[in-house]
Parts: sequence; structure tokens; C-alpha cells
Amino acid sequence: MIDRQARLAVLIDADNAQASIVDGLLGEIAQYGIASVKRIYGDWTDTRLKGWKSALLEHGINPVQQFAYTTGKNATDSALIIDAMDLLYTEKLDGFCIVSSDSDFTRLASRIREAGLKVYGFGEKKTPKAFMSACDKFIYTEILRKDEENQENKQKRPVSKTQKPDLRVLNILRHAVDDTVDEAGWSHLGSVGQNILNKTPEFDPRNYGFKKLRDLLESTKLFEFKDVDPLVHNSGVRVRVKRKRSYE
Repeated sequence: MIDRQARLAVLIDADNAQASIVDGLLGEIAQYGIASVKRIYGDWTDTRLKGWKSALLEHGINPVQQFAYTTGKNATDSALIIDAMDLLYTEKLDGFCIVSSDSDFTRLASRIREAGLKVYGFGEKKTPKAFMSACDKFIYTEILRKDEENQENKQKRPVSKTQKPDLRVLNILRHAVDDTVDEAGWSHLGSVGQNILNKTPEFDPRNYGFKKLRDLLESTKLFEFKDVDPLVHNSGVRVRVKRKRSYE
């Protein structure tokens, strides 16, 4: 029997998202479920949104026109929030993907989670912490942009011969392993990842140049691993903080 995939509503704030992320965005969302609803909000008479227009047809994203009725007020945010609440009560969804770097969606994310649905946030690193913390998982859109753009940005950055581990990252990893340790002194890698997300929704190994959590853990040289036989119940990778050797 095939497990039912989660049905997700993808709601994009065009004023706070770039069209260059669309391929990576939808590819990322496909890992969490099916994008049953795909809508993007903005004033489509504004030339600043022209980059999105070709992407809409290619990816089947429905544009929602929202004129800016008053200067200084973001009518797009209000339209997105109203639609989200309507979908919450009228559609059988499992979660929402909110694409924006705007803190105005903090309460919306919290309300959706209160209803028992998942919230995946997508925004730039400048996104206020309040919105990121209101989501089950928050993904930085910088890692979703087209490969050509990412490669160009990498070439512009100065190359460092030695990269010291970030102390904040090390503390997040160490605490997650310690918090999930079992009676045998090992932590299940999956539990470590979930523990990190529960406390830090914006955490993602890709933010630090690694595809997987294990790769990031291994790079620190602070942890050791054990692969459990796949035929054994509750199998999988185990991890623990390296024990200090005694030289007595």
C-alpha cells in the first residue's frame, strides 16, 4: 500500500520573493508533499513583478491580482492571509508553504499550526526570527536559486583557506545529540534532526554547505557514528559525542 502524500497549499508573496527561486522552491516542496494549491499574490500591473510572469504558466501557479489601494499598506499580505484562512477551513489540506520574508505572516503561521497542520516557511536570511520560529521548518531561499546564480555568487566570495566551525552551530548539534541520547549512550540521527528543527526551524545543513545532516556532523570531528543493521528494529544511523580518551 502506497502512503498518501501530504496535500499542501503553496502561497507566494510576489513582493517578497524572487522568480529565480521557483524551480528550487517547487523541487523542495515536492519532498514534503503535493502542491495541491499554488497561488502567487501581487499587483501584476507593477513592472517589478515581470520576472514572475513566465514562471507562472510554466509551473501552473495561479496569479492573484491585488492592487495597492493605499500607499504604505501591503494589500498583498492581507489577500494572502484571507485566502489562507479560507483554505484552512474549506479544503482538506495537510500543510501550507508560505513564501515570503515578511514578518506579517507570523500570526498566520502560528494559527495554522494551532489547527494541527504543518507550516513550511520560505524566505531570505533577512527574514525576522519571529516568522521563522512560527513555522515547523523554514528554508532560506538563497539555497534554492538557480545553479547559475549560486555559482556566480560563489565566485564573487573570497576563498578562505581555513574555515573554523561556527560556535553556534556546534552548540546546536551537540545539544541535539545530548537531548536524544538513549540508554546505550547513542542518539538516532533522525531524532537528532527532528530535535534541531523543533528548536531551530530555520536550521538546514545546506546553509553551511552540506547536503545532509550527517555530512555536517562529520565535518566537525566531534561526533562518532554507528550504522545499525537494517534488518534490526528501529535501525538507522546512530551518533554520539566523541568520548575523551584517557592516556593514563
